[in-house]
Amino acid sequence: MSSKLQALNDWVDQVANHTRASRVHWCDGSGDENRKLIEAMLESGDLEQLNPETHPDCYLHRSDPADVARVEHLTYVCTEREDDAGPNNNWMAPAEAHALMNGLFAGCMEDRTLYVVPYCMGPIESPFSRCGVEITDSPYVVANMRLMTRMGSDALARIERDGRFVKGLHSTGDLDPDRRYIVHFPEELSIQSFGSGYGGNALLGKKCHALRIASYQARTEGWLAEHMLIVGIQNPAGEIRYVAGAFPSACGKTNLAMLIPPEAYREGGWKVWTVGDDICWLHPGEDGRLWAINPEAGFFGVAPGTSAKTNPNALAMLDRETIFTNVAVTEDNRPWWEGLGEGKPAKDWRGRAFDPKHGPAAHPNSRFTVSIKRCPSYSDQADNPDGVPIDAIVFGGRRASLAPLVLEAHDWTHGVLVGAGMASETTAAATGQVGIVRRDPMAMKPFCGYHFADYWAHWLDVGGKLTRPPKIFQVNWFRRDAGGKFIWPGFGDNMRVLEWIMARCRDEADATDTAVGKLPDAGAINLEGLEERPDMEELLRIDPAEWRAEIEAIGKHLESFGSRVPSQLHETLGRIREAIG
Repeated sequence: MSSKLQALNDWVDQVANHTRASRVHWCDGSGDENRKLIEAMLESGDLEQLNPETHPDCYLHRSDPADVARVEHLTYVCTEREDDAGPNNNWMAPAEAHALMNGLFAGCMEDRTLYVVPYCMGPIESPFSRCGVEITDSPYVVANMRLMTRMGSDALARIERDGRFVKGLHSTGDLDPDRRYIVHFPEELSIQSFGSGYGGNALLGKKCHALRIASYQARTEGWLAEHMLIVGIQNPAGEIRYVAGAFPSACGKTNLAMLIPPEAYREGGWKVWTVGDDICWLHPGEDGRLWAINPEAGFFGVAPGTSAKTNPNALAMLDRETIFTNVAVTEDNRPWWEGLGEGKPAKDWRGRAFDPKHGPAAHPNSRFTVSIKRCPSYSDQADNPDGVPIDAIVFGGRRASLAPLVLEAHDWTHGVLVGAGMASETTAAATGQVGIVRRDPMAMKPFCGYHFADYWAHWLDVGGKLTRPPKIFQVNWFRRDAGGKFIWPGFGDNMRVLEWIMARCRDEADATDTAVGKLPDAGAINLEGLEERPDMEELLRIDPAEWRAEIEAIGKHLESFGSRVPSQLHETLGRIREAIG
């Protein structure tokens, strides 16, 4: 098999010769192909079958213990000019990177099959979708890409029609951490990854293409590629409005994407629909609004902490047709992880008999890969070629005292500033130190494929083209009282905040204007049905002294990106500083 597109054939031939691949297989994405790949991996030991009675068509992959997460310090953006990559990225000159990677890839697929994986990020027929081809020597990558993207013959047909694609080249190499690199060439629309089999480093359609390369594509083409969930909120009248949201890790992003409303809301007719949990491509529409697609077709989610209590929708989809990576297993060979709330581990993520002295049973970054269509709250709008219109953009964070439960930005420019200053405080579990503030603008710190200051300027440019821009909000589910206890109940009750956000988007709710944004009026957040009424006054309190310190910290943060930072952000920050007094 080959392609009608000669440029693709030539590239595959060149790579096959350079890597000395023993075989070349063009992936069609069919069920029969997938079954044969699974059977081969079961035979080789790359996969283990889980309990077929409780988890049919579910498999466990154990990765090398030194290859269990993204390697940001070995991830590079290779632009001709170093300043174009920005201080937010590691930079390597393209010529140097090509020489390095050519040396690593030379002969690396000897005695291996080279898989050609054509894929489409987004619905096949959507004008907003973008395609790629990943060449890999990992059947595990192929099986995951089948779940995470629209992969196979239909994607190849679109690539042949478009005549363009992002080139992704991957090899597990010898899994040597000292010979591991993930390099991006935005100006060439290409990615090369060597020495890792971990999903974030090896599934090149995900963070590598859908964020780092796509953010660069989006800037040149006039749209936004964002690390955001997309969720539909249906009110009792049957009207659905869509929200996009960016949250740093450990801030409740996946839970919000699959939120189940409180019982009183469900009885009243409220529903929540999942369009996407991780990545969102936003395009200005002819109607002056932003329209969004989820470029992915599946979830590559963190297993630990997922339970019937924290995320019942996520747990419900993981009992069939799922690939688990680095979880533990029970005596009867069911997947297990910390926080699951049932069963107990017999073997840990390395395959050893579980012993607490060796650490957690499941690796803290253990994963599941599953089709989005398995999610109980799945929205068929995820396959709508036109995407969905976005009414609100929500930026989240984890702050013990500073940020109120919710605030609305004064305007688009202020909203961009809110996103640029996004921060979370570390927890003891994460670092051993509490309250260290880490900035993660738009939750894109590891994923923006070019200079952050230019990225913020692009946000302002896109907003300037919209006649009906989404309102921008900031939320903080993690405010604590004097005793260190969380004040807001969180989880499904976050629906109460979303209800106010939706009302603001319809201009149906009043708000109090403050220097840092618009806050809900007293009584505006519906607390009906809560067993314990939270201290709303404390949740919405703005402390001028804390905010003066925050404004100065954001100012220094912006200055760290140099003269490219848009003057509008400095000016907006100055107005807030003056208003706080």
